[in-house]
Amino acid sequence: MGKVVEKIKVINVFEPDKVIEIEVVIDTGATMLVLPQNIVDELNLRKMREVKVRYANNKTEIKSIYGVVTVEMCGRAGEFNVLAEPEGAQPLVGQIILEQLDLIVDPSTRKVIPNPRSPEMPMVEILSAPAYNGGYT
Repeated sequence: MGKVVEKIKVINVFEPDKVIEIEVVIDTGATMLVLPQNIVDELNLRKMREVKVRYANNKTEIKSIYGVVTVEMCGRAGEFNVLAEPEGAQPLVGQIILEQLDLIVDPSTRKVIPNPRSPEMPMVEILSAPAYNGGYT
């Protein structure tokens, strides 16, 4: 399919004046939003925890998770945590962001677009049926 690049806006949820617009690679093999440490610092994000990360070459490392940011992309927005990589690393948008915003990659145009099944707003899929009492089981 080739490389898919999109422009996104990233906003610190707790300091809305901390906003950046950046180009990111859309990586459907990745899970999270990945930003270089210098952008994390510019946004003044708070370190929340550490996780073990497995790279495509099977190498694993401990990395820091920061939060929380609003990501605006293709007219949709959602709140996410950020995995920090060293300064100069390629910013990435992974599958969790695409799924929550209900966006898909169009392989013919190499663009991210709203899901055609829900063009007006993101659709969330819940796999259990509502109970008869109006609640969920």
